[in-house]
Amino acid sequence: MMIVGVIVVCAVILVLAFLLPRLSHHPQRGAQRTLGTGGQVAGKAPGRLGRLLRKPFSSSSRAVGRSGSAGRRTRGRLPF
Repeated sequence: MMIVGVIVVCAVILVLAFLLPRLSHHPQRGAQRTLGTGGQVAGKAPGRLGRLLRKPFSSSSRAVGRSGSAGRRTRGRLPF
């Protein structure tokens, strides 16, 4: 379920960054902040379990960031 949610958020951020590059930063930061909070909470588990539970949140946050930057980069390459 979390995977589907992350894919939907990445798609929305990508489209928003392509259509409205300046206005896409705030939703991207909000999504990354939410995933970062989840990672912090999951990381409080002891030892290797904490690192194992934190990993999906950090990779999802990285995916959201890459999605937004890809949309803005593609928009910047357009000839008009």
